[in-house]
This record gives sequence, C-alpha cells and structure tokens, in this order.
Amino acid sequence: MGTDNRGEVRAFLTSRRAKISPDQAGILSYGNRRVTGLRRGEVAVLAGVSVEYYTRLERGNLAGVSESVLDAVARALRLDETETAHLHQLARAGGPQPARARGRRDAVTEIRPSVRRVLDAMTAVPALLRNYRFEVVAANALGRALYAPMFAGGQGNTMRFTFLDPRAQAFYPEWESIARSAVGALRIVAAQHPDDQQLMNLIGELSMRSDAFRTWWAAQDVFVHRNGTKRFRHPAIGELELAYEGLELAGDGALTIVAYSAEPGTPSGDGLELLASWAATQESVQAG
Repeated sequence: MGTDNRGEVRAFLTSRRAKISPDQAGILSYGNRRVTGLRRGEVAVLAGVSVEYYTRLERGNLAGVSESVLDAVARALRLDETETAHLHQLARAGGPQPARARGRRDAVTEIRPSVRRVLDAMTAVPALLRNYRFEVVAANALGRALYAPMFAGGQGNTMRFTFLDPRAQAFYPEWESIARSAVGALRIVAAQHPDDQQLMNLIGELSMRSDAFRTWWAAQDVFVHRNGTKRFRHPAIGELELAYEGLELAGDGALTIVAYSAEPGTPSGDGLELLASWAATQESVQAG
C-alpha cells in the first residue's frame, strides 16, 4: 500500500476551498455563511461530482480517483499549475507502493567528476548544486563567495540557513518572500518523497525551531523554484539583484544546478565582477 497521506490531502483541499469566495466562483450567496470560502457542496457542483464523493476526497481518500476528476476539482478550486500538479502528486503518493517505488530516487550526496568539471567551468556566474533535500552538494568559486554567510556558519542546507541562521535575514533583504517560497518548495518535495526520513526530520526540525516556518507550513502553499530574481545583501559586496535558473541534471534527476547572473554593465553586473575579485582575494588569503 502507499503512504497514508490523508492528513496532507485533507489539509491541502480544505485550505484551498477556504481561499475561494462564492463571488470568485460565480455562485450566488444568501444570508450568513458559517464557513470561510466555499462549502463542500458548492465545490462538488462546480467539479461535477456528488457531495458524498467530494466529501470522501476532502477527507483524504484519493485512492482510485481519476486524473479527470482531480483536474475537475482543481478547476473548481481555481488551483494554479503548481497546485494542480501537487494535488496529482498527493494522489500518486497515496497509491500502490510498488508503482511509486520503481520511480523513486534517493537524494544524491556525491557527484560525478564530470559534473564537478562543468560546475567549475562556470567561472562567470555563481552556481550551487543541490539535491532535493536542499543540501548543497557542491558549489563553484563564485557560488561559495556569494553564499559566504551560509558557508561561514558551517551550514550546507539552504533551508536550515534561511530559517535557523540569524544572518539569513540580513543576507536576504526580502527575507519573508524568500522564506515563504522556500516553505512552498519544501512542501512540493515532501509530497514527491514521502518516505524519505531525513527529509521528514528536516521538516520536523524546522517546525520545532522556527515559528515562521511552522506558521507558513500550516498554510499549505506550494511553490516551484524554476527561475526568477533574487536580491542579496552580501556582507562584502553590498546589494545584488540576480536572475536565477534552476537546471535539473539529465540522468541525475535528484540534483539541480542553481545559477545566478546579472546583465553586464548594470550595478549588479559590476557587483558580480567585484565578487569574483573578492573571492580570488579570499582564496589567496586562505592559501597563504
């Protein structure tokens, strides 16, 4: 049998239903309403299923539910692409164990020499290589320089750095936005790897030690780090606004290269050049 993730399913569907008002769903509403958002019966009508059937789904039982029904529920709840994919993943996670186990990959903690060479050859951009537990498996010289506060604290996990290291809030000028999206990304990964005990331990540790993490984890929001822009306040360089790309390695699906760049000639582009000089100086000092 698959993982018993009924609590996760129940919390996710309930939280999404609470976010949709009758007006947003195009439903006429009369009198006082006891529930925040839509009623179960209203979602059932919108999804084209019986109230009893939707109630079963919201209680966490997704066993045998077709993709078309999941898509109908996603449309009724106005889920975005990431949320819809998460709902499908929750359904798969509760499915038969053999089917899931065949496609499962453990978190990679060592890399092939060729991957190391590619990473080191990226001399003009900071780059980190991380696994799905958000452990930094490797970094190039500029990556180590950019994330100097994290590495200086002996931390190799970006989640622990973000929520447990007091330097993180100074390092990320938009810390709350960064942290909330990090929680959403971790929830996506948790649904994909529900049997990874180290990952569950990480979530438990963050929940116990960080009030912010615990609050945002309960919100059931999801997020995928594919690309975007991130601001940094480097202790030696100052403000940097860098574009990032998350590049999954073909053949190493559990590993992702996160590379940062800036337009040449811009303040952040000049800042990256200064970062390279600073990194070279640091290496010389350490070598000496």
